Amino acid sequence: MKIQNNYPHHAFFDEAISSEETPRDASKELFDHLNNMGIDELKERQKTAEKTIAQMGISFTVYSDKGNIDRLWPFDLIPRAIEASEWEKVSLGLKQRLKALNLFIEDIYNDQNILKDEVVPEEIILSSKDYRPESRGMKLKHQAWACICGSDLVRDHKGEFYVLEDNLRVPSGVSYMLENRSVSKLTMPEAFQDINIQPMHQYPYELLKMLRSISPTDSEDPEIVVLTPGVFNSAYYEHAYLAHEMGVELVEGSDLVVDENDCVYMRNIDGLQKVDVIYRRIDDAFIDPEVFREDSTLGVPGLMRAWRAGNVGIANAPGCGVADDKVLYAYVPDIIRYYLAEEPLISNVPTYLCSKESDCEYVLENLNELVVKPANESGGYGLLIGPKASQDELDTFKELIREDPRNYVAQPTLNISTVPTLCDEALEPRHVDLRPFILHGEQSYVTSGGLTRVALVKGSLVVNSSQGGGSKDTWIIELEDK
Repeated sequence: MKIQNNYPHHAFFDEAISSEETPRDASKELFDHLNNMGIDELKERQKTAEKTIAQMGISFTVYSDKGNIDRLWPFDLIPRAIEASEWEKVSLGLKQRLKALNLFIEDIYNDQNILKDEVVPEEIILSSKDYRPESRGMKLKHQAWACICGSDLVRDHKGEFYVLEDNLRVPSGVSYMLENRSVSKLTMPEAFQDINIQPMHQYPYELLKMLRSISPTDSEDPEIVVLTPGVFNSAYYEHAYLAHEMGVELVEGSDLVVDENDCVYMRNIDGLQKVDVIYRRIDDAFIDPEVFREDSTLGVPGLMRAWRAGNVGIANAPGCGVADDKVLYAYVPDIIRYYLAEEPLISNVPTYLCSKESDCEYVLENLNELVVKPANESGGYGLLIGPKASQDELDTFKELIREDPRNYVAQPTLNISTVPTLCDEALEPRHVDLRPFILHGEQSYVTSGGLTRVALVKGSLVVNSSQGGGSKDTWIIELEDK
């Protein structure tokens, strides 16, 4: 009996299996392999994958009231497959989006034409907690402010992709995308021999190339470092991984110093080494105690002076979080039209702004049908999923929205797609999203696929690993006849 037989069907779009219990084109060869294995062998290989993750030390940190908890990275063996021809269109849409957002950020910190033309309301920008007046007047090489972006994508019940949000400050997850591929290759090696799966191992090289392109020097080999808050940060594993893969130094704030000439140096055993580019994984508020939080011990005093003097490139640039505000997200289609004179290639999810009186009234009346998000949270924190919420939770959010409407947006609950996931004795559908990573420097680059996050609990829509979600490898499949 084929492994997809008796797969539960529902109103959601399933990424792999059609309503006729047949694999979609991108998943046909995958299911040939799965059917040859059978469920018992799949379960054995799942155990092997989990042992591999433990041996490789692939972990993440969850912050909680009881302290920081290190957990092994949750991985499901069954990959998600997408046709390369479809992914090519998505990639173009992601590049379009990031190009427009970078033009927007540079405009906001210079002429502010988009505000003067009333395409985006000025108060949205001035009230954003990530708007940094300290970045006014800066013009960057290649207009590269948000050099690294992780955009979250979902599919609706018809299988159409939507951008759910753009993560432009310090997006995480790319190392897990790469490690998922490593684990997948170890546990299903024969599939990689038989199926034309696009590689993704080149990401660290593309990241390094992008970082070199924003260097203020003409050197072909500029000094690049990854700046981490340290071992207690939830993404420290990723910081160390990327530094290792790029062959650059992983540093903390205390390893760097800015001299009287506004140049950045790294302390090492040979003395001081000039630094040209910093891939910082520290939020704006902590990167320079001279300018932002005085009590920060994570950043580098004088770093903003060095950046403003044009002596160091910083990715992502200080202030680019202004475009990460979830309120601003609602204006991204207009931003694309304004700067590029193009229609968006990927749609936004319809979004209600609680700062608009009519939208707020609708949200308060229909809270039990909507997903409510705070403007500047991440990791699934501070979220309300109306259909799953208790009356107490609904009442609490009504008060929060009334107290600070600017801080909340709401979206309809999408019937987001599912993917077969290995459960106790069978494959069962679980909801997923997808976070591809886009680089913007001298050139643009989009990963082949991305980090597929999966809600491991039946019926749950919450895919964040910090909230109990898991992950899968994502295969972009080249079909011979396309």
